[in-house]
Amino acid sequence: QVQLVESGGGLVQPGGSLRLSCAVSGSMFSIVSMGWYRQAPGKQRELVARITLGASTNYADSVKGRFTISRDVKNTVFLQMNSLRPEDTAVYYCNAHRTTRGVAYDDWGQGTQVTVSS
Repeated sequence: QVQLVESGGGLVQPGGSLRLSCAVSGSMFSIVSMGWYRQAPGKQRELVARITLGASTNYADSVKGRFTISRDVKNTVFLQMNSLRPEDTAVYYCNAHRTTRGVAYDDWGQGTQVTVSS
């Protein structure tokens, strides 16, 4: 199992920036990719960005050019969010996708609230 702890959410004005962090611990050797998802009130959880072991990244169309996912050698995953819009308001969740003996698992953090409002 993998433990994920997010931080960095908060209230920001439109056009502002925030950086989310996800501290990872536990069975990290089985992780194949890490991602950030978000869920707005009344909507389904959606993928925002993902980074693989090989550092390949992919983004939702709505955040391309504004958000950047990265990781460091201490196994912390970041989401740099620039030019934030009111529609980016949501709870953001860190995700670890891993495989063990051919079985896929997803681990989730507790979520961090991001509110974009003037």
